[in-house]
Parts: sequence; structure tokens; C-alpha cells
Amino acid sequence: MNVLLKDVTIVDDRSSWKGKKVSVGIENGIIKEIGNISGTYDRVLEGQELMLSVGWFDMRTTMGEPGTEHKEDLETASMAAARGGFTGIACMPNTKPAIQTKDAVAYLRSRTAQALVSAYPVASVTLNNQGKDLTEMIDLHHAGAVAFSDGDQPIWHTDVLLKSLQYVQMFDGLVINHAEDHLLTYGAQMNESEVSTRLGFKGFPYLAEELMVARDLRILEYTGGRIHFATISSPGSLELIKNAKKNGLQVTCDMAAYQLAFDEEHVQGFDTNYKVNPPLRTKADIQQFWKYIYEGVVDILVTDHIPQDTESKKLEFDLAEFGMNSLETFFPMLLASCDDQTFLTLLPKFTRAPRTLLKLEQPEIEIGKTADLTLFSCVDEWEVKPSEMRSRSLNTPLLGTKVKGKIKAVFHNQKLETF
Repeated sequence: MNVLLKDVTIVDDRSSWKGKKVSVGIENGIIKEIGNISGTYDRVLEGQELMLSVGWFDMRTTMGEPGTEHKEDLETASMAAARGGFTGIACMPNTKPAIQTKDAVAYLRSRTAQALVSAYPVASVTLNNQGKDLTEMIDLHHAGAVAFSDGDQPIWHTDVLLKSLQYVQMFDGLVINHAEDHLLTYGAQMNESEVSTRLGFKGFPYLAEELMVARDLRILEYTGGRIHFATISSPGSLELIKNAKKNGLQVTCDMAAYQLAFDEEHVQGFDTNYKVNPPLRTKADIQQFWKYIYEGVVDILVTDHIPQDTESKKLEFDLAEFGMNSLETFFPMLLASCDDQTFLTLLPKFTRAPRTLLKLEQPEIEIGKTADLTLFSCVDEWEVKPSEMRSRSLNTPLLGTKVKGKIKAVFHNQKLETF
């Protein structure tokens, strides 16, 4: 199919067409022409204030396949990702069984190799993500694992972290850690504050994250290698990471969009869709988060998509599972937390930066290049309807609300889907 994107603004820092309002012709998955186009195309996509970037990439997607397909499988996760603007996702290893064998990695890579959304496996650091025995990391790397993590479980064993950082240096690999001291957060439900005290919940102290970050950075300084901290939620942690970067350590971090869109006060209504780990922090913390984002300390923004079924969420708050469905609502959540121009400056944090960190090929918006693109509007509004959700789970607090920021189309692997 030949497609014309009419009068779109290119918003990609590396494109020679950056900031220009042009038309883009795509033929058989290749960008055929850019500029003033008068040729005939099978399909024309146009709209108000449309913007075109390289395909978005989420570095933290949890899917249920295998083991909990009733919450999400690879197909529904991919459909949700596409509707959210993503052409690539890095899949966390918290499946049953975990992504810890060469066959599991190869299966995931091959199954989506020609799909609209490419899935990249993050393999387990330890068997069954239990933090004890290391997986065959070198074999998993050769099979196609793009990084190593225990997903939503911290690498709590210091010697395991030390050895994993040593092993990945053989192929310049990446270790991703969820920074949390479980002994300090056992039974915690939300941010530790006056609000948690008033609601009668045990809180997540900032200390639980900061201690783990400080420990990991000290080990990194000792071993070398590359470490990435997932879903950081403490200004104290970000200050530690900032100083480590100044000292030359190879450390990066990401933050979930929901940490910028919501704060701990949303928990007061006991809506379990706001129950996430790490927890929603304070309004003052969010102001600090933006400071570290502007300074470049926060390298990547992620969805931290964790789908949960009704049986896991429609419970008393302290019994409900952690996690938010956020692939399809990443764009409106992020856009609601800043103005349109600021949003555009954030694009590299979920397009270029994750691909660079994972050593993946970078898409380009240039004539003759493969079309790996996201077409979106910052002004269009839409309602988050259960009947239109692509994900199998509906655990988002935005359900039934009208939001601003709409994905119009995604292009990848010679495929197109419009919304």
C-alpha cells in the first residue's frame, strides 16, 4: 500500500526535515519522497496539526505470556502498544516461566520480527527472578536478549549483582535493576507520608530505593560495566545518579509517565488503579522530577505497563496487586503533565534514548529509509472507553475520561495501522 501523510510537521532532532511542515510519501514500507508532493497515493492521512516522529519505543512493558495470558498476551500487548504509538517494546522477564532460556528469547524475537510492533526480550538475571542463581547470560545474549533484569523484583543479592555486572562486560551488555530494599517495604501500600498515616497504610520509604541505588552504584564503581535503574521515584536517588554520572560511571535511569501525571493524593479515593510500585509520590517530588528531567539525569521515560485482571484489582486496597495499564494512555498521561512544547522536547526519551541504550538500530525520517514512524496529534481529544481498549486488562484510572493527545497512525515492518 502506498500512503501519503499530508502536511505533517517533522519532530525528529536527527532529521534534515526537523521542524518543517511537509508531506511524506511512503511506498512499500519505504519513505519515497518528502516535501511538496503531487503524486497519486492509495491512501491519504491528514488532520489538524499532525506531527511525525520516528516510532516510539517503550523500555518497560510487562506481558502475561506465558503463564498469565488472561491478563495480557503478546498479541494484545502489541495491539495496545501500537495504539499507544509504540513500534518497539522491551518485554520484562516476569512471565511464568520467566524469560530465562535461549528458546524463550528466540521465540519472542522471531514471533514479532515482521510484526507491526517488534518485541525485544529482556532476559532474567537470576533463575525465576529470585535473586539467587545466575542465568546463562552469555548464551541469552547471543540468542537475542537486549538486556538483563529481574523485572519487578530487585537484584537483592550483592554478589549476584557484582557477578552479573562482570559477566555483561564480555559483550558490553546492560543490567537493569528495580531499586527496592524489600525488607524496608514489606507490607507497604503507598508512599510513606502523612497521607499514608492518615489512611492507615504502611508506606514505601524513600530510603528503600535510595539505599539500593547507593549500594548498586558502589558495586558499579568497583566492577565497571553498565547499569540502568528502572522507574526511579525518589529525588534522593536521582541526586545519587546525577553525581555518579559526573564521576564517569556508566549509569542511566528511567521514570514512569504516571509518576509525572499523578501524586499520592490520588490514592485517597482507594482506587486500586493508582496502586503502583514504586508508589506515587508527592506534588513536591514531581517538581523535583522535572528538574532532573531537564538536567538530563532521567534518560528515558517508560510506560511501566503492568496489566492486571479484575480479580487482581477489584479488591480492598491492601489486597490488590500493584500495577497500571499504561501503554495506550502513555501519551495523554505525559501530555497532561506538561505543555505541548515541553512534550516535544521529551520525544528522544522514548524514541532515540532507549534504542541507543539497548544498542538497537535507529529509525530515520529521510528519503529512502524504512518507515518506522509514529503520527500523532497533541490537540485531538478522545475518550478512554473499555470497548476500545486493545489491552486485555483495564486497570487504568483514566477509564471513562476524556483525554488530550491522540495517536493517529504507526508504521513499521511495511505495516500501517490507523486510529
